[in-house]
Amino acid sequence: MKIGYLGPKATFTELAVTKVFPGLELEPFRTIPECMDAVVEKKVALAVAPIENALEGSVNITLDYLTQVAQIPIVGEITLPIKQHLMVHPANADKWENVSKIYSHSHAIAQCHKFLHNQFKGVPFEYISSTAAAAKLVMDEPEHNTAAIANELAAKEYGLSIVQRNIHDFDYNHTRFVVLSEDEFDFQAICGSSHYKTTLMVTLPSDRAGALHQVLSAFAWRKINLSKIESRPMKTGIGNYFFIIDLEMKLDEVLIPGAMAELEALGCGVTLMGSYPSTLVELK
Repeated sequence: MKIGYLGPKATFTELAVTKVFPGLELEPFRTIPECMDAVVEKKVALAVAPIENALEGSVNITLDYLTQVAQIPIVGEITLPIKQHLMVHPANADKWENVSKIYSHSHAIAQCHKFLHNQFKGVPFEYISSTAAAAKLVMDEPEHNTAAIANELAAKEYGLSIVQRNIHDFDYNHTRFVVLSEDEFDFQAICGSSHYKTTLMVTLPSDRAGALHQVLSAFAWRKINLSKIESRPMKTGIGNYFFIIDLEMKLDEVLIPGAMAELEALGCGVTLMGSYPSTLVELK
């Protein structure tokens, strides 16, 4: 079995994959859409992509591509603690306070905003496709005295020196990753988790007052607990949105199908994105 993930080597996504799928063949992809396309094109059996960070919220490219382009079922979820470190080329380790530029993924830079504001006011940032790609770039240009924000795995992979550890602004920094597959896959047998979630995509009937309240009521009176509800633009005009709703239960034969039928009777569009085990990975 081959698993695709957001690369290059040593991203947080690879760290999540190796913790849950040790020993399996992995293939990195440059972008999240390329990773998902690999599932559709049967280049990989599974794809793993980040979908939400506890500090910075949803990864919009994952949500939008998953809902509007490659509608691949979610078969699992991995939650991973995130520890961000500042790293430089070893040749520049003694002058890291004078770096000319800092590279990282936009989410990683935002997660470290307080540290960067205090330590590197005026130093420019450049957003890169992943934290690992930022680390690789710093290793390739020692003459420029640049820095990257990435994980310890990236520092080891690309031979960088960590000069400041745990620079994220808040201790509870976790990222959720979705496991995607078009084939039947028993993720519970891999992760051993009995905690299930179900994700729905819901579009509302146009110009109906109280439509969202009716949607929420369909879950409330059935005592179905929601862990998240988020709106995303439909990209058809200002004010047109759909909703991603996470339910804290496994798809059953009565409650969730009944709620979906009620929503459809109200004129909503309802798509089941997946019902899947969710596991929390602990880092030593």
